[in-house]
Amino acid sequence: MSKVVSLNNVVVEYRRATTKSRSIKQATVEILKGKRKYQTFRALDGVSFEINSGEILAIIGRNGSGKSTLLKVISRVIPPTDGRIIVKGHVEPMIELGVGFNPELSGRENIMLNAAIHGRDPKVVKERIDDLIEWAGLQEVVDLPLRTYSSGMVARLGFAVATDINPDIVLVDEVLAVGDIDFMEKSRARMEKIMGEGSTVVLVSHDLETVRTLATRAFCMEDGKIRDEGNPSDVIDAYIKDAHH
Repeated sequence: MSKVVSLNNVVVEYRRATTKSRSIKQATVEILKGKRKYQTFRALDGVSFEINSGEILAIIGRNGSGKSTLLKVISRVIPPTDGRIIVKGHVEPMIELGVGFNPELSGRENIMLNAAIHGRDPKVVKERIDDLIEWAGLQEVVDLPLRTYSSGMVARLGFAVATDINPDIVLVDEVLAVGDIDFMEKSRARMEKIMGEGSTVVLVSHDLETVRTLATRAFCMEDGKIRDEGNPSDVIDAYIKDAHH
């Protein structure tokens, strides 16, 4: 199998202010005078791994362990502070569904806007748009401004748009829990179809049974590092055992 993602000693650092300011004015003065103190926090700490084409890699771990940061690095949303990353092929990040949509445009207009941003053929999107809207269950509201939608509706629209094509690499962050139970089942079936057609998938989820069922390999992250790696069931069992201590 060919390698489609490769990370070599990737580090992501953030600076967090250690002093609290009473107002924005005070914070601004402190920054301008160089008096504001910071602490460096490593969200990713020397992460290295490779992903093969067609692989379904799951990443588990406690909140704050670096899972979502890792997805954002792979999707180029944030650059690494240090290290090297190589990604081959078209990446579809399903990290924060609906990001990039314009609230003043209708759902239909946002579908076309999203297609333009991602370089998709507008003729193909127009041919697919009615099926996409029906699949998302938004026929009655699709021509209303997005600001009138519930957060669940926006997420459903975002999921439908993101999964309407089969990209080379799909990055999934908890989006299988979008909407009501019926839509969750539809979402899972759609993702299983994408996986079955050869797309490489990187899945972040707290739903350990979904990971156990779908993934071909799993990581467990802790403090920005890969603590455990291997067969999904083995990694999950070790994670659960550790959580109970």
